[in-house]
Amino acid sequence: MRRNQEETNETIRKLIEVGRTHFTERGYADTALEDIVNEAEMTRGALYHHFGNKKGLFRVVFESVQKEIAERIETEAAASEDLWQQLLLGCRAFVAAAVEPRNKRILLLDGPAVLGWEMWRMTDEQNSMRLLHEQLQFMQRQGCFKPVTIEAMTHFISGALNESALWIAHHPEQRHALDDTMKVISLFMEGFKR
Repeated sequence: MRRNQEETNETIRKLIEVGRTHFTERGYADTALEDIVNEAEMTRGALYHHFGNKKGLFRVVFESVQKEIAERIETEAAASEDLWQQLLLGCRAFVAAAVEPRNKRILLLDGPAVLGWEMWRMTDEQNSMRLLHEQLQFMQRQGCFKPVTIEAMTHFISGALNESALWIAHHPEQRHALDDTMKVISLFMEGFKR
């Protein structure tokens, strides 16, 4: 029984890995399931069994990208002991990860179009936005902010980061655009300091 579960997990992992490569390189619309299953050395039946269809596979790939970015945010924010610096490092980590070639098309371009805005937002709320909210709540308890509603602040900053990521993703000089974005975010956050 254990061997069957290991084989199942390996099948799922392989399909997600190959699917991510195809969705990244070709986009959702130009990705063929036949190409994925051939490269993964699986059958269409295995893909349909575990994911239902192409959109189901894409949703799982999208969620895995969101989780990876959330892990990166936590890691990079933890590089500082200073709460403000943690916040800024986390914001930068999100935007930088979102515009990376292996994430950009899945997260920013195809994600909202294929899954719909509500699914996109729900997945964001469970990952990056959740981390932002937790950091802001902790900072508020430490007396870092002027009196503000953390819920509104979370949505405001998250929206700004998402829009900035879209802008940077299409900018010819992404590094420069990321630096400019972080300057604006830093100045914005200064206004909330107690």
